[in-house]
Amino acid sequence: MGFFERLKAEASVEWRAYTEHPFTNGLADGSLPEAAFRHYLVQDYLFLIEFARAYALAVYKSPRLADMREAAGGLSAILDVEMNLHVKLCADWGLSPADLEQAPPAAETLAYTRYVLDAGMRGDLLALKVALAPCVIGYAEIATRLASRPHADAATNAYRVWIAEYAGVPYQEVAAKARAHLDHLADLYATPAREAELTAIFKEATRLEADFWEMAWREGQCVAELR
Repeated sequence: MGFFERLKAEASVEWRAYTEHPFTNGLADGSLPEAAFRHYLVQDYLFLIEFARAYALAVYKSPRLADMREAAGGLSAILDVEMNLHVKLCADWGLSPADLEQAPPAAETLAYTRYVLDAGMRGDLLALKVALAPCVIGYAEIATRLASRPHADAATNAYRVWIAEYAGVPYQEVAAKARAHLDHLADLYATPAREAELTAIFKEATRLEADFWEMAWREGQCVAELR
């Protein structure tokens, strides 16, 4: 069993709560309230700005040139690809990139991004990559599961573009490379004495991912109740 699989096994409860959250199931069948998805996209745009900073930190923390290039690739994927998807989807609601950047961050957004950046500042490259892993690798796993559902790519499903983006080959390759690099770093730097510390980082980052879904899910429920 590779290092990432060991982390998942140790954090099985947190991982299930994150990857199988009702928010994700609503994406698959199109039942997710639009207000929930809109709130998520705006907050995720802010989240990605901070994640880009985390990848820039990964460049600085990298002990080898190959590690620097891997981190730079992740930074480019966020700034040049992933954020553009959010801009495209939010344009349908009349939101510009400036509107997204100036939106107030939710408490859950701040908690998650600050945790990842703090893990990177205090620790080494491996600790930072463990904190990043639930998002980077988890989205690929979630999208693959959702894409297999009956109505995921139906023309009537407003969320099919999001699913297709993360289930598509380009993002799946990004996630696979991130997973391989994490396993490689663990082979070099993950001693038995550090295993508990790294597992704790992974569990907390995964829990914060579930909280991020929950934040958007609550927004959708509140709007539905007001109606």
